[in-house]
Amino acid sequence: MSKEENSSLTRFRFQRMLEMLEMKQGRGTELITVYIPPGKQISEVMNDLRTEWGTAGNIKSKTTKKNVQDALTKAMEQLKLYRKIPETGLVLFAGNIASNQLGVGDMETYVLIPPESIGIYYYRCEQEFMLKPLFELLRSEDAFGVLVIDSKAATFAILKGKRADIVKDISSGVAGKTRAGGQSARRYERIREMHLNEFFTRVGKHMTEIFLNAPNLKGIIVGGPGPTKEDFLKGNYLHYELKDQILTTVDTGYTGHEGVKEVVERSREFIKNVRFYEERKVVQDFLYNVGQETGLATYGEKEILQALKVSNVKTLLLSEGIRRAFLKLRCRECGYTETKIVDLDEMGEYEEKIGDLSCLRCGNGSYEFIEKEDLFEALVKMAEDTDAEIEVISSETEEGEMLLKSFGGIAVILKYRQFG
Repeated sequence: MSKEENSSLTRFRFQRMLEMLEMKQGRGTELITVYIPPGKQISEVMNDLRTEWGTAGNIKSKTTKKNVQDALTKAMEQLKLYRKIPETGLVLFAGNIASNQLGVGDMETYVLIPPESIGIYYYRCEQEFMLKPLFELLRSEDAFGVLVIDSKAATFAILKGKRADIVKDISSGVAGKTRAGGQSARRYERIREMHLNEFFTRVGKHMTEIFLNAPNLKGIIVGGPGPTKEDFLKGNYLHYELKDQILTTVDTGYTGHEGVKEVVERSREFIKNVRFYEERKVVQDFLYNVGQETGLATYGEKEILQALKVSNVKTLLLSEGIRRAFLKLRCRECGYTETKIVDLDEMGEYEEKIGDLSCLRCGNGSYEFIEKEDLFEALVKMAEDTDAEIEVISSETEEGEMLLKSFGGIAVILKYRQFG
């Protein structure tokens, strides 16, 4: 599985964790959130949490005081498991989650390592966990390179979400098109072209340094006034890997930082489409194989599980909208095992009637649960075990919506045709 696919899967799992935490509620202001940036000394964080534990002793409500102090204790226990803060930081969540109207619930603790570095350090105690900074990280994970160039200067930036960070500004040293007195037009133009070529070469080197190994880079947008940007791209100045990363060019009225702002504003819709382009392509590939009856695609839970079992899956397509559980049942009498896939919304009702179902083999015994797993994670594990590619498909595109509604959100492209 490629780095990009792993990143996509990690991003989706992170998103689902945030959505789960978002649903958690405390009885009062009892849920604690601790954001710890990379490089922070664990001993310093522990001292701060002990101080907060002592401060919580002033809370008037005995129940609230106990719950807050218990949550802080749980957070400190989790922190002790780390020798140092991970490279992207650490976020701790702990608290008594209200499970009924009386507020009675269980103490729950969660630890998240963000997909990108967090730069904040703070502690909060509220009725819900503080998740906004992590949702912002999720939205801004994809990165785009920006180059704004004209014959006088070039500016390099990295765009993530709504934020464009300027990385470098360089000047060209190239004279204007109007020649100095005493020089022939041809000689002046030759010198100017030489300087311009040197400038383009420097721009290419800086692009290699800044963009070639930039994390999660989805492509590069080149902007600027006039034809200089096209002249640069036509030349042999770019690293061969970066040439394929150029997404589009944008005309701007300005250069420098203002030019970067223009590129960002004018590229919003284009960037949104780029994010979905790869997803659309793989879904269209699946639909083509289904429509043409090539035998290289299949859908349906049983068919997909069978294809995974025999290692005949090239690409597994999973919709973000899947909300189903993969169950393994066993007969209490004869030991026969069976698998079922149930919508999460129907799990409660299914669990109530499981004891009333008769065994398919002996007809006498009743079933019991021996394993329950999220269907998404179960399929991912099976795909990873057979080195199949995994594509997590958004439901925001027409193709993604079709995958979810018409094919149950699960489909595969096969390695070879299946018979029988």
